[in-house]
Amino acid sequence: MPDTLDPTTVDVADPALYEGGDPVALWARLRATTPVFWNNHPPGPGFWAVMSYRPALEVYRNTDAFTSERGMRIDSDPAAVQAAAGKQLIVTDPPTHPRLRQLMNSAFLPKVVSGLEASMRRVIEPLVEQALRKETVDFVSEVAAVLPAAIICDIMNVPQAERAMMIDLTSTAFGASVGGDGKCPVSALEKTEAHSEIFLYYTELVEERRRNPGDDVVSALIQGDLDGRSLTDEEVLLNCDGLLTGANETTRHASAAGLLALIENPDQWQRLREGSVAIDTAVDEILRYTSPALHVVRVAKKDVEVGGQQVRAGQAVAIWNSSVNRDETAFPDPDRFDLGRTPNRHLTFGIGPHFCLGAPLARAELKVLLEVLAEKVTHLELVGPVERQRSNFMWGIERLPVSLR
Repeated sequence: MPDTLDPTTVDVADPALYEGGDPVALWARLRATTPVFWNNHPPGPGFWAVMSYRPALEVYRNTDAFTSERGMRIDSDPAAVQAAAGKQLIVTDPPTHPRLRQLMNSAFLPKVVSGLEASMRRVIEPLVEQALRKETVDFVSEVAAVLPAAIICDIMNVPQAERAMMIDLTSTAFGASVGGDGKCPVSALEKTEAHSEIFLYYTELVEERRRNPGDDVVSALIQGDLDGRSLTDEEVLLNCDGLLTGANETTRHASAAGLLALIENPDQWQRLREGSVAIDTAVDEILRYTSPALHVVRVAKKDVEVGGQQVRAGQAVAIWNSSVNRDETAFPDPDRFDLGRTPNRHLTFGIGPHFCLGAPLARAELKVLLEVLAEKVTHLELVGPVERQRSNFMWGIERLPVSLR
């Protein structure tokens, strides 16, 4: 890579960069030369890319100057964003956002998440034990994709008889491979069809919970009061969909990329197995190092300065979380995978009013996964090529063939 970069020739939102390029080296060079720059991204109008920690904090915290209701990712469908704006948690602003968040928060309180850890272990243990009996497993489809789908069924209180169906649909919708051999990737059409079936299922679930409410998050949304009124079915469904998406993508990708990091850094795997690092500290380092959500978008409501650059009203600003989490000014030796890293103030879940609602759940899922792996597995080995996701939103792995012994 040349010593200097012309930011007009760089597109950090090019999906090919994350499928087969070297984004880490590019991020480092951009942080050093142009930590906030205008990123041309045809055919769209482009956006301001924030690559460093301090300006990222400025944007996350400045809700007066930035809105979330214009979409939270590059390449969003404008019609879909407009339909969800002000209704779905991730694309709402105050005063609606904190009130809607409060309705959903009951499902993610620490005592609730702690109570789910036994259920997480009941899901993970047989998956790992089954993997140990095989010569090769695709860790993505056979382990990482299953846990979050099963736990979101707990949170939404999906009936036991329907959970296997929902886990299969969710695994398909979010890109896990079909079949135990992991050799048949899911097509775009199959993903779309699975999403449609999930949405139809939730439509029926909402109807049932209106008749027979319980203590789950769906019932909390149905029974909640938002500015003196009940939520519409559309608002309930949009937020169920948001929960499903958030719950699946972060844990699945962090689990797979975290396992790969442990394989590539056997000294850290040994530290984990020996118990010489706190499990919660190890979870935070995996979240920082893997940074599953590549970016988060805000749109300027007025002219504002970010990192020395003048952002005009109406322009999009993308906080490139994966680069921010490797900023040398915030994380010494940032490209080193260190399970004992502390402090570790990563921005994987964002910060401020939109801090990820499901963060406690994702942390707990990763914690239980690491505990089970450390208890039952002595040796990790990569036994085939890693297939990375072609995406500018999720920094993920589609296929990870490994041998666990």
